[in-house]
Amino acid sequence: MHPQCSQCGFHFERGPGYWLGSIYVNYGLTALIVTAGYLGLFFSEAIDQTTLLWLCVGFCFLFPLWFFRYARAVWIAVDLYFDPPRAEEMSSSTPTASDEVA
Repeated sequence: MHPQCSQCGFHFERGPGYWLGSIYVNYGLTALIVTAGYLGLFFSEAIDQTTLLWLCVGFCFLFPLWFFRYARAVWIAVDLYFDPPRAEEMSSSTPTASDEVA
């Protein structure tokens, strides 16, 4: 992941342990999907219990790996909504209107 935004210069990692929140987002969504899917398929008896268990285990390993970058994006969005960046968190190399060529 890039250390800062190429458009506005915002530094993505705002402090030590910043990405810990994205792990919670990833884990929470994975647990929610697995729980809902397991209960739905368990009570519908669409597939046998052993197959259902292995499908859920496989999902628990593969989905978080795929969703990793999206969980970070969700975490940044939530963080920026509740804690907007201050001036010192923005790069001094931010493009201005005078830097643009017509």
